[in-house]
Amino acid sequence: MKRGALLAVLPLVLGSATLLTQSQNSPPPTAASTAIGTAQVESKGTPSPSDGDLWPSCWAGNDKLYAANGDGKGFSTGGDFADIAVSEINGTPGYLSGATISKGDQVGSIWSGPGYNRKPTGMVCVGDTMYLAVQDLALDFNDVPAASILKSTDHGKTWTWDKKKPMFADHVFTTIWFADFGKGGALAPDGYVYAYGLDGNWRDSFDDTVPDPQSVFLARVPKNKVQDRGAWKFYTGSGWSAKIADKKPVLTDTRRLYAQTYGTNASNLSVISQGGVTYLAKQKRYVYTSWTEYTFEFYESPTPWGPWKHFMSKDFGGYPWSTSKYGGYGVTIPSKFVQPDGKTMYLQANVCPCGGGGIGTSVYNFNLRKLVLTPSSDAPAANLPGPDTLAAPASGAVAISKSTNSGSLALMNDGARTGSESDFDDEVKGASWWGYEWPARHKVNNVEFTSGTVSAQGGYFTGRPRVQVKQNGEWVEVGSQTVSPAYPGDATAGANTTYTLTFPTQETDGVRVIGLPGGTRSYTTVSELAVRYVAQLADGGFEGTGGGKPAWQFEGAAANGVDRGLGFAHSGANNGWIRCTCTGFSDLYQTVPVTPGATYTFGSWINASANLPADQGRFGVRAGGQDLAGTTFGAGTGYVHHEVTVKVPANTHELTVHAGFTGPNKDTWIQVDDFTVS
Repeated sequence: MKRGALLAVLPLVLGSATLLTQSQNSPPPTAASTAIGTAQVESKGTPSPSDGDLWPSCWAGNDKLYAANGDGKGFSTGGDFADIAVSEINGTPGYLSGATISKGDQVGSIWSGPGYNRKPTGMVCVGDTMYLAVQDLALDFNDVPAASILKSTDHGKTWTWDKKKPMFADHVFTTIWFADFGKGGALAPDGYVYAYGLDGNWRDSFDDTVPDPQSVFLARVPKNKVQDRGAWKFYTGSGWSAKIADKKPVLTDTRRLYAQTYGTNASNLSVISQGGVTYLAKQKRYVYTSWTEYTFEFYESPTPWGPWKHFMSKDFGGYPWSTSKYGGYGVTIPSKFVQPDGKTMYLQANVCPCGGGGIGTSVYNFNLRKLVLTPSSDAPAANLPGPDTLAAPASGAVAISKSTNSGSLALMNDGARTGSESDFDDEVKGASWWGYEWPARHKVNNVEFTSGTVSAQGGYFTGRPRVQVKQNGEWVEVGSQTVSPAYPGDATAGANTTYTLTFPTQETDGVRVIGLPGGTRSYTTVSELAVRYVAQLADGGFEGTGGGKPAWQFEGAAANGVDRGLGFAHSGANNGWIRCTCTGFSDLYQTVPVTPGATYTFGSWINASANLPADQGRFGVRAGGQDLAGTTFGAGTGYVHHEVTVKVPANTHELTVHAGFTGPNKDTWIQVDDFTVS
């Protein structure tokens, strides 16, 4: 059962990345995409001179765009209101015009009696022949028992359909949309029309009248038999069947978003809803656009039937929204407005003016916002160590967060540490993050996180924030990470305070700082986030945390590890060690990024046992297999500081610092701590 369903379609009065916080018992989302490198969608749209919502559309062979709306006047705003209308649309985004060409009883039947209304859910153009999917939707928007397909051969002026019975009934495959293959369907791979369907309802059923849709199903039909129900075949997971009972999902996503909210806003929301599928020919990808009360959900696939993978949640936060930031429903990508680069396109979505969004009637029309999808690159990371932040737009960086209160993350890389952006969104959430994604891989090892404003309500992390990086589309924890100064984990973290997180070099296409949000309203703030690849040692004091690979590697036959809190450290709580009764050389080592021609000084504190012969211990620096500098040591009675200085050879971007010993075949050990580079 959900609380306060607020986002809907007229006339009901209405009552949230890339990962979203889920209820504790939810399974993970569908597999993450590696095909889409970065995704950017505007936080608001551009209105057009029209009235209504939903707006499934198709691009006809005559180069016109046709779209159907629910509950409105269409593009002839001086005309009469209708529960359904079809319009012809001209122009380009921001400069649209059009006219309503049919409406009401001209466009479909109501099959389910009182308490139901007509709603358009999908439209497809086969040349200049148009097909429109229309469903019976309950007046409380919580179930869909029937649907049919209409046909027009005169560009939407008149429609024909079987007026004796609906094509689909019993709440099965009753929310239908079609794969959009461009102008007149010219990009279609074969002679079929592909239709996607939901069972039960068009979105989360807030009163649980029917089960919430959590799966998308697929059918196909010869393009000249779309209205022949007997010609439809349904995807079974391995083939096609004429029996609708044989259908199997092409996509299932059982996530629940906004498991709990602080106010009366809707909560515990399923993520599969009425949307659209558009084929992007240049990327050879199908994109499905779904939504929840507070988010847009994006999936991609190389074929109509999958595998479908999730690549972005755009989180607009709980209500109220504003004129500068709002989400919507019935999300589609009209193929007519996909730009020649194949990456830039426009997303259509609406908000009901009677709802809790708090933004009036400004988006209850054919409303477009820019969406940019940049494919990922398989090229290896090529950036060299240096002082510049990798968050600059020139690197292709796209800022990401769980949500954003203002709708913009531009301040994260504006060079100022005095502003503040929050992810306050009314959710009682278990994770908050700020970061960047790139379409190609970069080497990173240093993040500077600067907080924004802090109060008792939030603005800080509870506990220590952590670094995660994207690997194969999934976010994974980085090992051996440290933070300086120490993060207190409460409101004393302070406003506009910078914390530097260091970690071993990662080759990745995304990085973020993540943690449990603090305060009475569960949110964090940021004023600046810099990401760099710099000359640094990682975890020089062996105090690092995290679940990933350690900073230090080992070679040799000895035992080795980290003493944690045993009182053997030079400083802090921990130290590294090597011990054996053996011969041969063993050492701990770490590869450090450097700049050719620069001079660096490396240091370490080392304690050696009484059995280590003089000059059999070594601390040094090498480039590949070439020793550049080193110093030897033998038995000691406590920690001794060792230091070497090297000038980096030309065309060398990594050096290896190491400390170890040659075993005398007696029980011998060394303890190492506080490695430095300057």
